Amino acid sequence: MTYRAPVKQIRFILDHVVPFAEVAATDRFAEASPDMVEAILTEAGRMSSEVLAPLNRAGDEHPARLENGVVRSSPGFDRGFQAIAEGGWIGLSADPEHGGAGLPQALNMAVGEMMAGACLALQLNPLLTQGQIEALEHHASDEMKAQYLPKLIGGAWNGTMNLTEPGAGSDVGALKTRAEPNGDGSFSITGQKIFITWGDSDVTENTCHAVLARLPDGVQGTKGISLFMVPKYLPDADGNPTEPNGVKVVSLEHKLGIHGSPTCVMAYENAKGWLIGNENGGMAAMFTMMNNARLAVGVQGVGVGEAALQQAAAYAAEREQFGPIIRHADVRRMLATSRAEIFAARAICLSCATALDMARATGDRDWAARAALLTPIAKAYGTDVGCRVADTAVQVHGGMGYIEETGIAQYLRDVRITPIYEGTNGIQAMDLVGRKMMDGGTAAQALLDEIMDDARAHSQMDGTRVEAVWKAAQTLSEATNRLVERGMNDRNAGAVPYLSAFARVLGAYHHLRAAAAGNEDDKRLAWIYVDRVLPRYRAELIEVEAGFDDLQAISDSALGLA
Repeated sequence: MTYRAPVKQIRFILDHVVPFAEVAATDRFAEASPDMVEAILTEAGRMSSEVLAPLNRAGDEHPARLENGVVRSSPGFDRGFQAIAEGGWIGLSADPEHGGAGLPQALNMAVGEMMAGACLALQLNPLLTQGQIEALEHHASDEMKAQYLPKLIGGAWNGTMNLTEPGAGSDVGALKTRAEPNGDGSFSITGQKIFITWGDSDVTENTCHAVLARLPDGVQGTKGISLFMVPKYLPDADGNPTEPNGVKVVSLEHKLGIHGSPTCVMAYENAKGWLIGNENGGMAAMFTMMNNARLAVGVQGVGVGEAALQQAAAYAAEREQFGPIIRHADVRRMLATSRAEIFAARAICLSCATALDMARATGDRDWAARAALLTPIAKAYGTDVGCRVADTAVQVHGGMGYIEETGIAQYLRDVRITPIYEGTNGIQAMDLVGRKMMDGGTAAQALLDEIMDDARAHSQMDGTRVEAVWKAAQTLSEATNRLVERGMNDRNAGAVPYLSAFARVLGAYHHLRAAAAGNEDDKRLAWIYVDRVLPRYRAELIEVEAGFDDLQAISDSALGLA
């Protein structure tokens, strides 16, 4: 079936569920009027449905390939990327000074979801470029901004993120790539990087690599790492690409999914690069890029889950087994709970985006803390839901789901990377219970108080169900108080179930707001979530309380190590 961009659902969440109206009321984002929002979502939805979605299958069946040192993209990806670039979608939230539209991240994430649902492998290209744009806006010199940002925003060049090495994955501080000063303000970069998304491309004229490397006097660990801009082709004074740099693609990874997205092993051999930000300040600059990408990856999970669910529902309506299987109780359960979780995950991601927008527009520390708290939840829950829904969509198809010709398995293969890259979901959870709880849980408690207040305000809708949401927030609040008193091993042992429980409570909160503002279908979907999905938080919080001791006590041999 053909993917249909969920414009109506996204607009409903922006209008009634998350505080986007507050974003549009700020001076910074005053242009985000209702008419502007409608026009952006409608046009992005049209492009995603009509231009990008038809490329998805071709990307899976005809992967990107390496020929004579150049990556050749999947059939039609050049046309798809051209539509993205010419539509101005790459620079939707970028600074207008360098050609961006300066619109809210909430709109950018909404557009990103639709593009990811249509063709995840291609959407990864602008996603990484957008992250690099944000890093340059915050950390680069004015000269570097003027040289690179217009090209990246306009889509003439694409950007990448180079962190991972064969021996340095999550332990970024163990990297071995080195940078030697050339004496003219540039540096010679030498080393190897792996898992580089869209590390080379024939859909743009230049690829710009943001590379983490260590200067000769850089201390060991993350405090001695710097970030460098290393383009594939060296630009001249006018910004035009000229001679090749010392950068090459060694190979492309053979992956479970996203076959149309070239995942490169990159080699740097005395490649010329320029410092982004301060010496030994590479992690701060890279985290700017990664935080943008983490929310965007959560949105990817929602987008692919949406696409898989659309196909599963259409198949269930057509497939006859004692009547259309969409009438069968278990199939209906799978579709309804999947739809409820997609709504919750989408709302959490857009809530995070609006918090980022409010922090940027107002400078308010509370909004910044809210955005920081929601980022790991949005990334982890959005991608977990994407995987669950895609897996369920295969199940709805029955035996045909296991047959590649139906196309449904591609969604499961594609989305499976999202809980892994840009920081695994386990790392997101540890970030939530660690760095994001360094305030003693203040930001978390403020959000939970808001949920309880909102539940009280809607108690007239359905007393029992609204009470369940209030009770869940109260129970999570108490669990949070206990969590912040525990050591980090105990916190980390329960980090994943804690994040999941928090996400379920947030999902119920957003469903409650939708039930209050929407029609009877919105209310019924909310009660599906409250009755069938929310209660799982109780088991998750029990696991949080279990701590680390039992995990430490079990022997390695009991875990299967000979």
